[in-house]
Amino acid sequence: MTQKTSDAGRAFIEAHEGCRLTAYRDGAGIWTIGYGHTNGVVPGMVINQAQADAFLAADLGAVERCIAGTVRVPLAQDQFDALACFIFNIGGGAFASSTLLRLLNTGDAPGAANQFGRWIHDAAGSVEPGLVTRRADERALFTGEKND
Repeated sequence: MTQKTSDAGRAFIEAHEGCRLTAYRDGAGIWTIGYGHTNGVVPGMVINQAQADAFLAADLGAVERCIAGTVRVPLAQDQFDALACFIFNIGGGAFASSTLLRLLNTGDAPGAANQFGRWIHDAAGSVEPGLVTRRADERALFTGEKND
């Protein structure tokens, strides 16, 4: 059976993404709606909460397929959820070519955990405080540490 994002993992992603029911441009200038959904979003688009939830479920499906297709080591549920949040934010292509994935697949989970903190820059290359917090939270979830 393919591993799935847990309810707690989904709530973790929802908390980090936030939900906006009106289309907006994200930090990279990409039209976005709901919980970070970008596919087919156009200026002026408005959705309801049920649509936002449906977009999130579909987007999580793609993330879960990415993990299934790239990660070659067993993952604890918290590790899976942390990776799901990370990939949801950076995209499957970036994850597939990341040092984090390479280290994880060699069995170096601590080394992989230390890679979260490298992904803290916005599209312009500046450190984004929100990403610093998100990556620290993802790393803490991945390692089983509490990040209070």
